Amino acid sequence: MKTEHAVVLARGLGTRMRAPDSSAELTPEQQRAADTGMKTMMPVNGRPFLDFILGSLADADIRFVALVVAPDHAALRRYYEADGRPSRIRLDFVVQPEPLGTANAVLVTEPWVDGNPFLAMNADNLYPALALRQLTSLQEPGLPAFDAADLVESSNIPPERIRSFAILHVDEQGYLVGIVEKPGDVLPPEGGSHISMNCWRFDRRIFQACRDVPRSQRGEFELPEAVGLAVRQGVRFKTFVARGPVLDLSTRADAADVARRLASTIPHP
Repeated sequence: MKTEHAVVLARGLGTRMRAPDSSAELTPEQQRAADTGMKTMMPVNGRPFLDFILGSLADADIRFVALVVAPDHAALRRYYEADGRPSRIRLDFVVQPEPLGTANAVLVTEPWVDGNPFLAMNADNLYPALALRQLTSLQEPGLPAFDAADLVESSNIPPERIRSFAILHVDEQGYLVGIVEKPGDVLPPEGGSHISMNCWRFDRRIFQACRDVPRSQRGEFELPEAVGLAVRQGVRFKTFVARGPVLDLSTRADAADVARRLASTIPHP
């Protein structure tokens, strides 16, 4: 059964986006969005960045999308229930009452998912439509394994930021055996890099892992750690090699380059 549901994690506090950066080239509208930390609503060539994410999901034949949001999400809801109403997907809002981390953000979508397989992903990354299509076609839990060198070459992700992404360890059949979250100076081996960009295909078994995972050192319930726990509990995650670009809109400095790369793209959610 092809996956038709997706969860977009849009509850983040936007701490990095709110951080001042005098070198960032922002329009007045982008400045206002950055000041609030609303990465999803950052204007990119006149459209919210989230429009591009939703359009890419629609291109991958996703029909139902849940945005995980904060209790105060009136501006986001107003846009998508009025002028920005999607035509190719049904968009719902799921509230995460407290910012308890990405595993908790996935957990609050359990009633909405209603037993269906689903994709889960960040709201500040635009993933390649090909990778999303491959992910929806899987018949089991899985994730794209991005090549670190290709991400640096094809995306707007500098080498130093790669160090903040999780390294994947896979077996000879391509199944995930372990995740090293935020490895710092520990880089993947040359020619053998597998990087997680927090884009997943889950089934209902992930919810138990999200309930069981302990808090991280940051005091949050982290989704990569929940996945690692699910692996130890016997859930198999199939990986496939994926290539970029993955556009990352984490900081103010990313806005101008993301807008340049998307100049010829018209999102159609």
